[in-house]
Amino acid sequence: MQKTKKSIAKRFKVTGSGKLVFRKAGKRHMMRNKNTKQLRRMGQDQVLASPKMTRSLKQAMSPGL
Repeated sequence: MQKTKKSIAKRFKVTGSGKLVFRKAGKRHMMRNKNTKQLRRMGQDQVLASPKMTRSLKQAMSPGL
């Protein structure tokens, strides 16, 4: 039996409809150098658009299913 890839499981969440949601990187420090628009977009959850990538990440998150 294959183990769950914990690094992927921590970064992505599966929604009720099966899409993958993740947070944008870069909002931990040095935010004075970024403009307001960048910071606002980093605060929102992003939906992973690529179906091929979604399929492989879901498989890595829960290999037993």
